[in-house]
Amino acid sequence: MPQAGSEKCLKTSEAEEEGHCMSGLLHCAHLVLPWLTSLELASISLCCKFLNATSKSITLRRILDASRSIENIPIPFHPPINDCPYAFFIYTPTSIIPDHRIERQCWGSISDSQSSHVGSESMNLGGEVSGCDCENCGDFEFQCPCSSLDGLEDVASECGPRCSCGLECENRLTQRGISVRLKISRDEKKGWGLYADELINKGTFICELLTTGEARRRQKIYDARAKGGCFTSSLLVVREHLPSGNACLRTNIDATWIGNVGRFANHSCDGGNLVTRLVRSTGVMLPRLCFYASRSISKDEELTFSYGDIRVKHDGLKCFCGSSCCLGTLPSENT
Repeated sequence: MPQAGSEKCLKTSEAEEEGHCMSGLLHCAHLVLPWLTSLELASISLCCKFLNATSKSITLRRILDASRSIENIPIPFHPPINDCPYAFFIYTPTSIIPDHRIERQCWGSISDSQSSHVGSESMNLGGEVSGCDCENCGDFEFQCPCSSLDGLEDVASECGPRCSCGLECENRLTQRGISVRLKISRDEKKGWGLYADELINKGTFICELLTTGEARRRQKIYDARAKGGCFTSSLLVVREHLPSGNACLRTNIDATWIGNVGRFANHSCDGGNLVTRLVRSTGVMLPRLCFYASRSISKDEELTFSYGDIRVKHDGLKCFCGSSCCLGTLPSENT
């Protein structure tokens, strides 16, 4: 018969083995679950108490920061709603490359640190370009050559990837990411919306609008899905015109699946409190489109802008902006 000491050693060994298994399961869960979509995470949470608890912790981290720690300041969903605590999408702070495909992104892990905000601009370099050699681009006695467009309406000019200055340069404002506190809340009629979480002064940079070159192809797919009544796309077309009135630049903004916090800015028929401005960087061929505060914005006030004036579709989506000049229908165009 086994002795008491051997039975104790056997139980200790089994306990240690069980502890190692649980530790391994915990490690695997924290590695895999943050990559799941909200629906996948909800399904996994039903498997056992352990996965349910882990899924809840991941959901909480997602609620606390929509930007996955990519931005300088967390952007929470506030207040979270039980049946829809957050909006699931793939976050990117910079313009999307047209042929880029992202199917998964880690969100909700203990460390959500992602790539920095700056870096993608170097992909748009054209030919032989150079940048400024300024020691201090903010020196008022000497104007940086990269600021040559300053003063033009709706156009800003910044230093580019070949300039000698770093990210802390005063002439790289929009490249440093979001610098004001924002939050995302859900309205009963409009759905998700972007709100100020502090007083925002007039002229403050808010965020970049992300672009894609394949809007028409995507919109056809979205229209087909919307026929079922359970899908709404977030695709916007912005046109910049020459003085003659001819369109010179078409910017397609698709926030349906990939985007940043700008995807939550809703339409307002009165023009809203945001204005768009083109930002050009030295040595970069394509300009970026950015949001700025068109006036002072109070804390808890929703951030809105005008989607446009084209209303070809008579059966378009209803507008719930609530402004005194609301036209009742969201802007749209034929696709």
